[in-house]
Amino acid sequence: MNSKKIMVCDDDQGILDVLQMLLESEGFTVFTEINSTNLIKQIQIDKPDLILLDLWMPLLSGDQVLKAIRSTQEIKDLPVIVLSASVDGDDIAADAGANDFVAKPFDLDNIVAKINNLLVLQ
Repeated sequence: MNSKKIMVCDDDQGILDVLQMLLESEGFTVFTEINSTNLIKQIQIDKPDLILLDLWMPLLSGDQVLKAIRSTQEIKDLPVIVLSASVDGDDIAADAGANDFVAKPFDLDNIVAKINNLLVLQ
């Protein structure tokens, strides 16, 4: 079975570790990126099937990264799920072009369900 690749970008190492463990236990191949300014380059190297992207990060915020993804021809259709503790995070995510949104603190089953839902559509 060809496992789907997921890139997780968050500035919190603890969240990266939790998501990596969870998603690998679900059979996904997981790449993590703590520095949002590296994300576009890493996407082009690792070619993930889906991105989990934190909204509030230093240097480059999630919505800025997402807008960059949506305006980069070879990766513009990549499914992106935005994670955020922000009350209006879902609006910001939708405006930036996210496929889905998960509020923090997140429910792990909910994240897996949303990922599977988007990957089935591919």
